[in-house]
Amino acid sequence: MKQLYKSILFVATIILATMLNWSCDTNISNIGTPYILYVRVTNPASADSLLVSAGQGQLIAIVGGNLQTVKEIWFNDQQATFNPVYITNTTILVSVPTQIPGEVSNKLKLIFSNRQSLLYDFNVKINKPTVSTMDNEYALDGEATVIRGQYFYLPITVSFPGGATVTSDDGGVTANATNTAITLKVPQGAQPGQVTVTTNFGITKSDFMFRDDRNIFEGFDTPTGAGNNITDPGDGDPPLINGPYTRLINPAMGSWVWTELFSWIVNHNIPDDAILNPGDYNYKFEVNTVNPYNANGVRIWVTSQDSNTNGSFYSWNPPLDTQGKWQTVVIPMSDIMAANVPIGVLPNYFFSFVFCGDGTLNCDMCFDNFRIVPKVIQDF
Repeated sequence: MKQLYKSILFVATIILATMLNWSCDTNISNIGTPYILYVRVTNPASADSLLVSAGQGQLIAIVGGNLQTVKEIWFNDQQATFNPVYITNTTILVSVPTQIPGEVSNKLKLIFSNRQSLLYDFNVKINKPTVSTMDNEYALDGEATVIRGQYFYLPITVSFPGGATVTSDDGGVTANATNTAITLKVPQGAQPGQVTVTTNFGITKSDFMFRDDRNIFEGFDTPTGAGNNITDPGDGDPPLINGPYTRLINPAMGSWVWTELFSWIVNHNIPDDAILNPGDYNYKFEVNTVNPYNANGVRIWVTSQDSNTNGSFYSWNPPLDTQGKWQTVVIPMSDIMAANVPIGVLPNYFFSFVFCGDGTLNCDMCFDNFRIVPKVIQDF
């Protein structure tokens, strides 16, 4: 019997020792020294593309071992934000910070839960500015406006066709805290065309045209529709921005009451390509809400003159309050065409802009420069 007990004890001891040894091995694997083998792109189709540098905001994969307890990730002196879901023992998915570094070390630094750190040579490429939109593409000389985009790092110079420039050095340009918008006053002598933004990290031209006069199909040079044609602004009228504009005043524009700003056949200034490839174009106009656009609604048609338009239109809905200033409205042409009756290239089109929606609107709104223009300006 004693021999049986000894045998059982021996087997139990062996099993316990094996379990402890396996447990120790597992713990050692989990808390072993972290290391980085390489950094790569995250696209599985390009997983063999290794990186020694990346641009701001780029998503990268850090590949190595014993990485699962990482608590902080730094690029130069900028800390990255990350989701713990995208961290494993062997891989970290993280986006490079968009903030510009104060001190450039060209190092990637990982800090772990035990405060151990790991350095890896890695360069962050500082992006040149990107220019997306301008709040008022028809801003007058001396008028303040905002250009929106990314990577607006001081010092900044904004140049207009004709040689007029404004800079942050002379106080004419300021950037917001996230470097995604710059406020400037349009310099005297600014001419129509592309706007150029320059920083220490690159130069970019806008894809919009300042004071764009391309493809204007309604500029209110002659009176039309329900609005009051303004050719010589008086007290209380917004300023002219491109010749005459229309001002629509209706203090009690009721629900579902049909009020046409314009509604007519257009046979000029519409590129065939805008109908064939609407995704490459924008429908734009300038608006000035003397009173806020906070009720009712607008129906926009771009269709054939004999189409049944009932129920097939694009809705431009409130709210919008430009606070008595001119502002550029941008609607993707693809959205408008998708909401309208499908058409092909025609000699004539039916264009309409009609107030007809829910709610009574104290309407006092000004409009100008209805146009269809390319989203991107091709350089040849």
